[in-house]
This record gives sequence, structure tokens and C-alpha cells, in this order.
Amino acid sequence: MARSSWCVSIIGPTCIGELVGGWTGTGDVLELACGPGTWTGQLLAHAQHVTAVDASPEMLAIASTRFDDERVRFVQADVFGWKPDRRYDVVFFGFWLSHVPPERFESFWSLVADCLKPAGRVFFADDNHRASEELTEGESSSVIRRTLNNGTHYRVVKVPLRPADLEQRLARLGWDVTGTPTSGPFFWGAGSLDRP
Repeated sequence: MARSSWCVSIIGPTCIGELVGGWTGTGDVLELACGPGTWTGQLLAHAQHVTAVDASPEMLAIASTRFDDERVRFVQADVFGWKPDRRYDVVFFGFWLSHVPPERFESFWSLVADCLKPAGRVFFADDNHRASEELTEGESSSVIRRTLNNGTHYRVVKVPLRPADLEQRLARLGWDVTGTPTSGPFFWGAGSLDRP
């Protein structure tokens, strides 16, 4: 199974449709940390326009070769320092939130808020899996040691998020987000800013 099919099967094929389905092809979607474009095609199937942001020029090069569509714009930028040039109907990120360092969690959600139109929504998919062999700095650490197929080791941020805890934490920041577990360690979340 191709990685994009695998990812979409985790949250269910209709969930991406529900993400922007209310706009029936007229919504503007921002995809943060788009990587190689795993989710971009799914978003394009429902959105009027997708802006896909990633810090890695290598990932953007891969993503841009996958889509010959004028409705997608790729932007190379560090998500933590990037400022949007417009607002979006939907902000999406797939398997990114668990890589946001705990000390940047609030500022990241502030960015998401700044990117949304007043009635905009956020949608994300992620997992909370960390293999025991990755926990070289202890179970309470948000840093793990990831080993690639070629044997190269990297230290990466991987926060073990739990949907119910995430809902409560986001509520304290003014968000109304529902986290929905799927299978195994996977979950997706959807919601909006709880505006007065």
C-alpha cells in the first residue's frame, strides 16, 4: 500500500472529504509541514486552492513533482517563523503536531489561529506511538532516537499526544477541537477557534 493510501486509511477516506466538503471545492486550504505531499492530493480533491508549506527544499521538490496543478502553491518556510499572506478556510497538518516541541505548542496554535478566516476550521491527523527502543532519553522525554532504514540515527521531537488531553489543552487556549481515536495509536482532530 502506498504511503498516501496508508495515511488516508488511518483516518478514513471520508474524513478528508468532510474537511473541506462543506465548501464543495471552493475552500482555500493551508497545509502546514506538507513533507513530500502525502496529503496534498487528498486536499486538492476537495479544495479550490492549497498552499503547502514545508521547511525542507528536498521535501518540496518531491511534492512539487507529484502535482501539476495550478491550484497548489508550495512555500519553503520554517513553520515556526512563517507568517501567512492571507487567511484560509481550513488549516491542515498530517503527522506534524506530535513533532511540535512542547515549548512551542502555544505559539504554533497562535499561528494556526492567525491563518484561519473567522469561520475557519482546523483538521489534523497524528499518532502517539513511540517505540521502546526510541526512548533513549527516557519515557518522559519528548525527544526520541529515530533510526532510518539505512541505519542513520537522528534525535527528533515526538510528543506522545492523547486526544482527550489534547482537547483539554486546546480548550484552555480558546479552541473547540474534538480528537477522535481510530486504530492503534492513530487519531484525527477537527475543530475551530471558540470565538465569542
